[in-house]
Amino acid sequence: MLARTMKMTAAALVLGVSVPVFAETLAIDGQVAIKASGVETPQRGSSMEAVEARFGAPSNKSSSVGTPPITKWFYPNFVVVFENDKVLHAVVVAG
Repeated sequence: MLARTMKMTAAALVLGVSVPVFAETLAIDGQVAIKASGVETPQRGSSMEAVEARFGAPSNKSSSVGTPPITKWFYPNFVVVFENDKVLHAVVVAG
């Protein structure tokens, strides 16, 4: 049972890493909407290694802060926030 769960989890992560996300959240008059941004960002749960392989080295990295360690990687069009070595959020930079 555990082996099957591990295989399914691994398959889900592999598929998740290869599916780009092109959206941003907007709040207008108290309503939340999703708007396509056209900027590809890493999927939540991707490893640091997978992000660097897909998007290259970041232009800047913050030092880890807190427990669990939170780290930010800065790219020209987005910022990736990691918890330990996994993507927690990827935020498109305005402008």
